[in-house]
Amino acid sequence: MFSGGYNIKAKPDISIIIVNYNVKSYLEQALKSILKALTHIPSEIIVVDNASTDGSVRLVREQFPEVMLIANKLNAGFAKANNQALKKARGRFVCLINPDTLVREDTFSTCIDYMVRHPDTGMLGCKILNPDGSLQLACRRSFPTPWVAFTKMAGLSRLFPKSRWFGRYNLTYMDPDKTTEVEAISGSFMVVRKKTIRDAGPLDEDFFLYGEDLDWCYRIHQAGWKIVYLPATQIIHYKGRSAKEAPFDNLRIFYGAMQLFVMKHFHRGWVFLPRWLLMTGIWLRGGLSFLSQLIQRLLIPMIDFAFLQAGLFAAILVWLKTPDYWPRYLIVNGIYSMIWLGCFWGMGLYRRRVFSASNAIAAVFFGFLFNTSVTFFLPDYQFSRAVMLIAAFLDAVFLGSWRLVLRLAIRKSRLPAFNRLGHSLVNRRTAIAGTGHDSLQILKHLRRHPDTGYEVIGLVSLSGTADDSVPDSDLPLLGNLDEIERVARAHRIHDVIFPAEAVSYERMLGFMARGKELNLDFKMVPGHMDVLIGRSHIDTLNDLSLMDLDYSIFQGWNILLKRWMDILFVLCMLPAALPVTVFVWLHPRFRFRRRMIADGLGRSMSITEILKTKKRASGWIQAVPLLWPILRGRLTVIGTEILDYHPGTQARGFKPGLTGLVQVHRAKKLTEEEKKRYTHHYMKNYSVFLDIEILLKSVFRD
Repeated sequence: MFSGGYNIKAKPDISIIIVNYNVKSYLEQALKSILKALTHIPSEIIVVDNASTDGSVRLVREQFPEVMLIANKLNAGFAKANNQALKKARGRFVCLINPDTLVREDTFSTCIDYMVRHPDTGMLGCKILNPDGSLQLACRRSFPTPWVAFTKMAGLSRLFPKSRWFGRYNLTYMDPDKTTEVEAISGSFMVVRKKTIRDAGPLDEDFFLYGEDLDWCYRIHQAGWKIVYLPATQIIHYKGRSAKEAPFDNLRIFYGAMQLFVMKHFHRGWVFLPRWLLMTGIWLRGGLSFLSQLIQRLLIPMIDFAFLQAGLFAAILVWLKTPDYWPRYLIVNGIYSMIWLGCFWGMGLYRRRVFSASNAIAAVFFGFLFNTSVTFFLPDYQFSRAVMLIAAFLDAVFLGSWRLVLRLAIRKSRLPAFNRLGHSLVNRRTAIAGTGHDSLQILKHLRRHPDTGYEVIGLVSLSGTADDSVPDSDLPLLGNLDEIERVARAHRIHDVIFPAEAVSYERMLGFMARGKELNLDFKMVPGHMDVLIGRSHIDTLNDLSLMDLDYSIFQGWNILLKRWMDILFVLCMLPAALPVTVFVWLHPRFRFRRRMIADGLGRSMSITEILKTKKRASGWIQAVPLLWPILRGRLTVIGTEILDYHPGTQARGFKPGLTGLVQVHRAKKLTEEEKKRYTHHYMKNYSVFLDIEILLKSVFRD
C-alpha cells in the first residue's frame, strides 16, 4: 500500500477523476504521483475502471484503498465514465486526468491557487509534455472552425507555425511559457470549477472516446466562462495508451467524433467556408489516414510484386533479347502476378511466416505450376514457357533472398535503429497463456534462448477476469483469453503459447477460430505426444518443444479453396433461386421472416428463413434466402449447425452451413458431445473432397 500525505479527512477542495482502461502499470505510477501532489490538500480521488482485464481493479483495491473505485462491467466510454464520477465528486474543483500521466508535486496546488485568484476562470489546463520533454501541442488549441480545420488539413499550420493566421489550430504562434486564455485544452488534464459544470452541464455521452473534451470546452465558453492555459506547472502524458488497448477502430471513432462536433455546433457554416466543405475535409483526411494504414499492410505484397516484375523483365531480356515483348502481355502478366501473390498468401507469407525464405521459394514453385496448368487450357494467354521457367527461377531467388538477407542483416547489424526495425518486423511477438507455474517455466525457457525469435510481450489469464490471478512475473498481464482479439490487436501479438492441458480443446477451438481473423498462431508445449489437435510440426528450442496447434480448415490454401467452392455453389444455384424467390413471395402460404442465429465465434447474426403455413419450411428451399449470406462470407455451404443465438453462446470454431457432418447424421439424434467430436473431426481433417462427400450425402439423404 502507498503511504503519503493524501488528505481525505476534510471536505475536499479538489476531486481527482481518472478513467482507466487496461493501463495498470501507468495507473499505478499516476496514482503515486497524484498522492504526492495532494499532500496537505483536502481532496478525494475517484477511479472509474471501464471493464479492464489487466488487473487494474485489483491493483486499486489492494494498493490504494483510500481511492474511491467505480468498477464498470462494460466499457462505458470516456465521457460516460467521467460523468459517473462527476455525480459523486464533492470538491469545489474537479480535475479530469488521464491514467497515463505523471504530475509534479506542485501541480494541484498551483492550479487551485490560480482558480481561487481568478473567479471568472471556469476551466484550466497546464503545460503538457511528451515523455521526451517536448510540448504536447494539444494542451492548448482553438475550436476547429472551417478555416482553422482547413489550415490544419491543408498542412498550412505546419508550414507556417508562427503565423497568427495559419497557426491557430494548436496556437503554435504563441509563447508556450506564457499564461493565456484559450478556446480549448486537452482532455488529458482539465481542472474545472464545480459551478462551471452546473452551468455548462456534464460531458456529452454521445462522444464515446474522442471529441468530448472539445465539446465541453465549447459549451463552457458558451456559458460565459474563461478557459486558461497555465504553464506555471506541468505534467507528462504518455499519449494514447488506453486508446491503444481499445477493442475497436480508433481511427473511425476519431473522425466520427469530429463529424459529430461539426454537426452539433456549426449549424450554419462559418464566415468563409460552408459546413459541407468542412465535413468533406474531415472525411478526406480520414480517408487518407485509412489509406496510409492500408499501404502499411500492403507493403510486403508490394515488395513481392515489384520483385515478380523484375524477375519477369529479366527473363524476357535473357531469353527473347528484347524488352519489346513486355508491353504486349501486361494484362496476362497482371493475372499471372495476382495468381502468384495468391499463392504467397496461401503459404502464409502475409500472415504468419512473413520472412520465411523457404516458404517464399515453395510458393513460387506452386505458383509456377498453377500458372502453367491454367495456360495449358488457354494457349492464347500464355508467356513463352522458357520465359516462365526462367522468371520462376529468378522470382524464387529474389523473393527468398530479400527475406533471408533482411533476417541476416538484422541479426548481424550493430546499428541500433536498424536492430529496432528488425526487432519489430522479424521477431514473433508472443503471449503466454496462463499465469501459473507452467506458464512461468515456459517464459524462463524462452528467455534462456533469445535467438529463437519469440519475443514474449506478456501473459494472458485463462480465467474470465484477469483480476483473479496476478502472476509473480515482471511481465504485464495483458488481459484474458476470452478477449483474445483485443489483446492481439492492442499488442500486435503473433503467437499464443499454451502450457500442456491449460484449457479444454473446446475453448481452445474458439480462441483459434477468433485468432485466425488476426492471423494468430497457437502453439502448445506438449506434456505428452498424444495430442488431439495439432500438426506434427514441432519447434525444438533446446530443452523446450513447441507444437503448432492448427486445424486443416484454417490453413491458407483450404480457406481459399473453401471460399471458391461457396461462391461456385451460389452461382450454380442462382438460376433456380430466382424463380423460387418469386414463387415464395407471391404464394399466400409462404412468407419470409428474420431469425437471429449464432455465428461460429459466438456472436449474433441475422438471417432470413422461409415459413410455410407458419412453420419452418423443410428441404433445400431453405437454402434460397441463405445464398446472399454465403456470398458475403457470413455463412458457408458445409459448416456447423445453424443454431439460435442466446447470450453466452460458445464459439464453435467455424461458420454455420447449409449442411455438414452433424446435419448429415442428424437422424442418429447425436448428443452434444458427439456433435463436438464430429465438428473436431471435420475441421481437423478438412479437404475439398470431404466437402464434396458431405454435399453428395446431403443431396441423396434428402
